[in-house]
Amino acid sequence: MYEWDEAPDLNITPLIDVMLVLMAIFMITIPVMQYEEKINLPDGSQKDALSNTKALTIRITKDLTIHYKDDTFTLDSFPDAFRLKTGDIDKKQVVYINADKEIAYEHVVYLLKVVKQSGFSKVSLLTQ
Repeated sequence: MYEWDEAPDLNITPLIDVMLVLMAIFMITIPVMQYEEKINLPDGSQKDALSNTKALTIRITKDLTIHYKDDTFTLDSFPDAFRLKTGDIDKKQVVYINADKEIAYEHVVYLLKVVKQSGFSKVSLLTQ
């Protein structure tokens, strides 16, 4: 007669191998996928937000002259003057730095450092 095995062993190794391969595929493809949802915003909401907030713009020329609003500063005098002029301004405002393309990178980083030390956390570099 036939003998039945009372405790059959399940071999789940191939199942685990397939699962690990699928997990690796998902781990590689999911960060690459970009989700974009198209929404239609009302016309008035964006225009009101832009008109109420004035961004601060700092411009540095290739002769290392810094322009903030209508004032002109040198690299040495800018940190103290910027802190004095922005002392009563909301620190959540965006600060734009417009730098000449011939300026050394260290001068732009210096401006970023001064703006951060003044308490501003939103700084953007303007490009053409």
